[in-house]
Amino acid sequence: MKNKLWSVLLFGIVAITACDESKSHDANSNQITENQKPIIEYVNPFIGTGGHGHTFPGAVIPNGMVQLSPDTRTAGWDACGGYHYTDNSIRGFSHTHLSGTGIGDLGDFLFMPFTGEAKLEPGTPDNPDSGYRSRFSHDNETAIPGYYSVDLLDYKIKAELTASTRVGFHRYSFSNQDERGLIIDLDHNIHDKNVVTSEFKVISDTEISGYKHINGWAQNRHIYFYAKFDQPFIAKLYKEHVEQVNISELKGKDLVAVLNFDNADLKSLKVKVGMSSVDYEGAKNNLIQEVPHWDFDQVKSEAQKTWKKQLSKIAVKGGSEDQKAIFYTGLYHSAMSPYIFNDVDGRYRGMDQGIHVSENNIYTVFSLWDTFRAFHPLLNIIEPDKNDEFVNTLLTIYDNGGILPKWELNANYTGTMTGYHAVPVIVDAYFKGDRKFDVEKAYEAVVHASTYDTIGIRFPSDQVKNHLATKAKWYNETMGYIPSDLVNQSVSKALEYAYNDWCIAQMAKDLGKQEDYEHFMERSMRYKKYFDAKTGFMRGIKEDKTIREPFNPKYSNHGKDDYVEGNAWQWTWFVPHDVDGLVNLMGGNDKFTLKLNELFSTSSDIIGDQSSSDISGLIGQYAHGNEPSHHITHMYNYTEQPWKTQKLTDSIMSSLYFNNPNGLSGNEDCGQMSAWYVLNAMGFYSFCPGDTSYSIGRPIFDNVIINLPNGNQFTVKVKNNSPKNKYVQTLKLNGNQLLQPFFNHDDLKKGGVLEFEMGPIENKSLFN
Repeated sequence: MKNKLWSVLLFGIVAITACDESKSHDANSNQITENQKPIIEYVNPFIGTGGHGHTFPGAVIPNGMVQLSPDTRTAGWDACGGYHYTDNSIRGFSHTHLSGTGIGDLGDFLFMPFTGEAKLEPGTPDNPDSGYRSRFSHDNETAIPGYYSVDLLDYKIKAELTASTRVGFHRYSFSNQDERGLIIDLDHNIHDKNVVTSEFKVISDTEISGYKHINGWAQNRHIYFYAKFDQPFIAKLYKEHVEQVNISELKGKDLVAVLNFDNADLKSLKVKVGMSSVDYEGAKNNLIQEVPHWDFDQVKSEAQKTWKKQLSKIAVKGGSEDQKAIFYTGLYHSAMSPYIFNDVDGRYRGMDQGIHVSENNIYTVFSLWDTFRAFHPLLNIIEPDKNDEFVNTLLTIYDNGGILPKWELNANYTGTMTGYHAVPVIVDAYFKGDRKFDVEKAYEAVVHASTYDTIGIRFPSDQVKNHLATKAKWYNETMGYIPSDLVNQSVSKALEYAYNDWCIAQMAKDLGKQEDYEHFMERSMRYKKYFDAKTGFMRGIKEDKTIREPFNPKYSNHGKDDYVEGNAWQWTWFVPHDVDGLVNLMGGNDKFTLKLNELFSTSSDIIGDQSSSDISGLIGQYAHGNEPSHHITHMYNYTEQPWKTQKLTDSIMSSLYFNNPNGLSGNEDCGQMSAWYVLNAMGFYSFCPGDTSYSIGRPIFDNVIINLPNGNQFTVKVKNNSPKNKYVQTLKLNGNQLLQPFFNHDDLKKGGVLEFEMGPIENKSLFN
């Protein structure tokens, strides 16, 4: 692979002065967006709220601690975001959510306004009248970045939500003369996790605070709130549905507060809610510092200005209105998480559950198995400083937790997923970014992640510790491979380890650690042990070194076979670091290409009664709805058939992304699904994070300007662009013809112009 990637650098593109597009700019005033509607109006927060996208439509700012959103359901796989577009009743509005995950958690501190008699139970979707739920209609629902509103039909209340970084701001407008009140339910959470204990503190007739300790996906999670109302209330506290009289504080489980507002002329109610994972004082201080006033519209306006700045990092022209909506919603979803975890005073809860202080932002929600592929590479283009902040947080987690995380959630190791993909995030930032982190500590951390070592991992259960240790003992110490009859999901794990080790090797080489480089390069080639030449697939090897039987490449048994959320068809191609080696294993370029063709053309049948529901968005056996397939379309660029990459990326963008609630072919996964679209819509992809090359695809816009944080602009210009003209006819970088379908991050960072000329016919001689 390296020869092909670096051949583009040998062409005479150095020492070329970028044209006018690379000059300093105002990121908020891009000329190519003239005569288009405001950029924020292209975002559709409802994309992914249907199907299995698992997104939420509520109010949040980029990387905000608070995600204030309606909850319509808490049970079932499609409740992961708390909201599903097919529902017709709202349980209430909670302040924390996960965007597009495949496991549910959070949904903290449910607030629900009501009129009439208070009900202590939430009720059911089938019978909203049995509880404090309210019906709603999408006709009376609005979601734009930083703002959400809906009419609660049963109570005749208009609910409006906005947010700052750490504060949720509610505004309720009443048109009903019945008694007015508000429920706060501490037992509510997504996927009905175990509330270990909870607490209310009524501070005054306008202030109330609360706390929850939850054992859920994150096994040891703590969170606090402080709420300030603009109207006085009378509070009643309930424990297990029994009112606790003459008290202002209450501890235990199944706690509900009912706040009643006596003002008969009350037309509007406002409440500000500060959040913290540190303590009550942190929650209160966050509110006072961020929203010291009662101007709801000001907070809404500030949130929208923040989003406008975020979205203006990339400007596009051309394409359809739906394509722009999908693109900018992709940028929106790519800025949801990781979210800020420290309070305004710098305090945060560490992986050791101690309270620490940081001068820099600390983040949480690292879905690394998903996001190393496209999300973090996208940030290394448009927000390298923020990505460096994420790397610094990963290193902080390493310091006070004992190991780099695999899937971190609110100061908890979850141990979820496989591989050790904090490694490519760090290594990609090392080679592409400004390295605003301790490089030696980063190297120490990535090497440690590759070892089997549970010593020093703080607080998680033994089960989570074993998941965190990642490497099967047999891989490290004895066999040099992972036996499928002893280790579940052995093939996927081994392929991921090989890629992760390749990333470590590249960093070792660059740091002059030759012995380490050779060690990790040897390990990176172990993927070859799993290739079965007879069938042409990566297959499980048992302890006795025989191949596991029986075998069907379309077979899936979710969580109980040799592959992670996929099958042999999808995982055989996960060798992004050594495509040339994989080509040779398969018998050369012709046989490799035939096998790749078959992937996209064979039937989409998935075999097995317990097959993974993550296998979705199928084109043949290619599964775009889940991450292991995301790089595969670009493999044709390594087989001298780049027109097939262009055709397939075009097909995926047009047939598996839509401007509607069911607009994603799988879980959004904290920005990964969207980041794939954003990069490919611009015409290129980060095929192998840790390598600085980009692979060319098919751009869908006539003009793209990437406003780089260093003041430069990188422009993608596309001539003769149309839905029919999906094939690249000529390709130039800064006026020079590219000899291969790749270019380098350094060229992008300098600013310049990548110029496509498109046509309806496959250009098979373009790079030959």
